[in-house]
Amino acid sequence: MRHPGAVAAALVVATVLTTALAVWLALGLAGQREAEQRRQDILAAARRSALNFTSLDYRHYGRDSANVLESATGNFKKEFAAQTKQLTQLVTDNKSVSEGQVLEAGIVRSDERSARVLVVADSEVTNTAVPRGEARTYRLQLDLVHRDGRWLTSDVEFVG
Repeated sequence: MRHPGAVAAALVVATVLTTALAVWLALGLAGQREAEQRRQDILAAARRSALNFTSLDYRHYGRDSANVLESATGNFKKEFAAQTKQLTQLVTDNKSVSEGQVLEAGIVRSDERSARVLVVADSEVTNTAVPRGEARTYRLQLDLVHRDGRWLTSDVEFVG
């Protein structure tokens, strides 16, 4: 060995580079996991909100409307709450029952604080006008915001 100091220096450099690469890869992987978890949380919240919105029963509309409000915020929550008395009367008078099922959901855009999700849901609706039931398909655009550790629906629009 002619240059033992050079070999030692090369080993130190190789160790530092390997450690730096491992840290960089670990941070990248953690970021990907975080983004995937956020994506899953957004989709779960949107699916739950759409299901609540399309599943209503006149026999326990108070509970069903409370489920919608539980996952709502902002103007959507205010508007839905303001219409609850009228909707309760309408649903009760017509003996409306709607059993929703979410078929698909996809994120249009998202960041750490907000998201837009498109949801396709089917619902079997019965009421005094269609006592044998009628299938309905909904295409919903939901805007969500992240508040207090939860994704809440801030707007719902019927699209397509």
